[in-house]
Amino acid sequence: MRPLSILMIGLAMSTDAFAAAVGKGAAMQRPGIGLALRTGLLFGVIEGITPVIGWLLGIAAARYITAWDHWIAFGLLVLLGLHMIWHGIHPDGNEDGENPARRHGFWNMALLALGTSIDAMAVGVSLAFLDAPIAVVALVIGLCTMVMVTIGILLGRVFGALVGQRAELAGGIVMIAIGAAILYEHLGGAA
Repeated sequence: MRPLSILMIGLAMSTDAFAAAVGKGAAMQRPGIGLALRTGLLFGVIEGITPVIGWLLGIAAARYITAWDHWIAFGLLVLLGLHMIWHGIHPDGNEDGENPARRHGFWNMALLALGTSIDAMAVGVSLAFLDAPIAVVALVIGLCTMVMVTIGILLGRVFGALVGQRAELAGGIVMIAIGAAILYEHLGGAA
């Protein structure tokens, strides 16, 4: 994989976490840099671990489906991209009526981070079929997520949910483009 592709995956994987962070930042009472950094670190660690788990699952199944690996990677990335676009167009409902301290606590944020990292696990599965450098990809995904979530929390009060929705739309389009590029490279190399 090219470094630019790895960076694009990292940025695309961080957009749903960024969208969630913007929403959380908009709901928090004056989030400071310390809270933003802690939240970014939590999301980054979880988002960096999940592609490795997916990659391990993909490696276990790779020998059975190597002839179809590029189609599987393409399909997973397109489905993830469409899922991200769907959530960008149809944002989740707000969390009115919940206790604000509970809504922004460690376990709630960890569950949110895990929820936004499921797509990174699926990307890890598809990367196993492509023999990608998973450690580098996971590190880039984790770092991109950490930075994007930190910025998202801080910008949340200023920009609200509108920016988050657009970021998730853009991330979905990037995922579909990466899937199409992978398919093109594999089919072009086979001809």
